Amino acid sequence: MKISRRASLTACVAVLGALAIVPAAQAKTQYYVSLGDSYASGYQPGKGNTKEGFVYQVPALAKKRGYNLKVVNFGCAGATTKSMMEQVGCAKAALGPGAKPFNKTQIAAATDFIKANRKKVALITVSISGNDVTKCVSAADPITCVAEAQAAIKANIGTAAKQLRAAAGSKPVMVGTTYPDVVLGAWVNPGGAGAQNIANLSVVAFKSLINPTLEASYAEGKGKFVDVTAKTGAYGDMNVTETLAPYGSIPKPVADVCRITWYCEKRDIHANKAGYAIIAKMVAAELPKR
Repeated sequence: MKISRRASLTACVAVLGALAIVPAAQAKTQYYVSLGDSYASGYQPGKGNTKEGFVYQVPALAKKRGYNLKVVNFGCAGATTKSMMEQVGCAKAALGPGAKPFNKTQIAAATDFIKANRKKVALITVSISGNDVTKCVSAADPITCVAEAQAAIKANIGTAAKQLRAAAGSKPVMVGTTYPDVVLGAWVNPGGAGAQNIANLSVVAFKSLINPTLEASYAEGKGKFVDVTAKTGAYGDMNVTETLAPYGSIPKPVADVCRITWYCEKRDIHANKAGYAIIAKMVAAELPKR
């Protein structure tokens, strides 16, 4: 039976179209394991822990890169690098949406889960250290305070990174995150020369102390590090100003942090949904495309 050229082309197009959708249909569900503090649990002022957090925004972005991720979140609001390693359990109200309570330390709960599901884990993120240095904002010498906190941060995160890598093996992507420099918001809230000095010092603390320590610590477990502080404009020129209601003319780095966090409006250190989205995009970009 003779087949027309048009019919043959139509058949080829249909076959190619079917093949094109096979990879997406066959994408296996893999786990995305999250550890950390309230940034990991997705905290929003007045709402508690929500799916507006970066962890819960990652799967949709990862899907575009060929992944089908299921979140398993051990993040605990209020956690420090020390409590992540030593505190047993986490209050239910401090857990992220859908997270199951655990009766171990956060690091033990996460590594035990990873070991039990080693072949199914694709991504691990850690968001921790903010609560280690929060007290430094009101310290007599903020830079010295941050410097003194670095030893514990380095030791705890370095140990955690190595334990996570040992549990996961070499294949899963591990990403450590940092934070927007919310203290820049002190420029407008509460304002004044003293607050502006704190805002300027916070940039030094992140750029010269906190972030280099975090990057080196995650590297101990062959983990990647995403500099959220830089990405959200904190290292910009403070002499460049723009007008942002209701604050008037303020430095652009301050305006940037006012838009993506709650610090300027509510003096709350957490990112808003748009701020969390920036972190989610940075994390997802570390996943190799499939």
